[in-house]
Amino acid sequence: MSSTVLYEVRDKVARITLNRPEKLNAINSEMRNELFRVLKDVKDNPEVWLALITGTGRAFSVGHDLLEMADAGGHGPTTDDLYVFQLTIYKPIVVAINGICLAQGAGIVLCSDLRIASDRAQFGWPQVKRGIGSISGPCLLAHRIPLNFALQALLTGEFFSVEEAKRLNLVNEVVPHDQLMAAAEGMVERIRCNAPLAVRAIKEVTLRGLGLDLENRVRFAALMQRRIRASEDAQEGLRAFADKRQPVWQGR
Repeated sequence: MSSTVLYEVRDKVARITLNRPEKLNAINSEMRNELFRVLKDVKDNPEVWLALITGTGRAFSVGHDLLEMADAGGHGPTTDDLYVFQLTIYKPIVVAINGICLAQGAGIVLCSDLRIASDRAQFGWPQVKRGIGSISGPCLLAHRIPLNFALQALLTGEFFSVEEAKRLNLVNEVVPHDQLMAAAEGMVERIRCNAPLAVRAIKEVTLRGLGLDLENRVRFAALMQRRIRASEDAQEGLRAFADKRQPVWQGR
């Protein structure tokens, strides 16, 4: 495996770490290819129930590697491929934002579900200052926060603070930097103790339902509910409730 992305599966949790600290975790084609590889494992591996993403060093990621872009380098899957694929993963994804988070790096954050940020984090979409376009800004940010605030960030290219990100509901929680991973792992554990198939189904209904009207959302939710009700985990959960004990989930 490339050293640009560290990957470990332990206790049903996939831990993904962006690892180019000397380049502020700028995403080159090598890192993007590795992200695809590990995200595919998150999606397909039955031993993975959820994922945690973070970065090494003082940045989560500053986005595209602009030196590679200037040299017309790069190969393999594109940025938009990465976003679309990540959004098809219905296992929960928690992200621990350890520092500067820009452009494509912020796109990965916005394609994740729960966002815990260090008090050292900053956010921005500075592409206009480099004369290049953006996918994550207009396609993700502008659909997450009020349009005027999104346009201010995108059209000025200026960074904004983690406090502003919290005010705009871009992050769930802001914690002191030295408590970041403990807070993120705590969130992971709060999810991991629940039935994985039910968690996955609820995420899928929630995300896919965004594009449906109410009647079709309800029909889809009912269909998924019937499928989950027939699972072994559902039977175990009901037995455990009756027996007044903690359930033992199998993911079946």
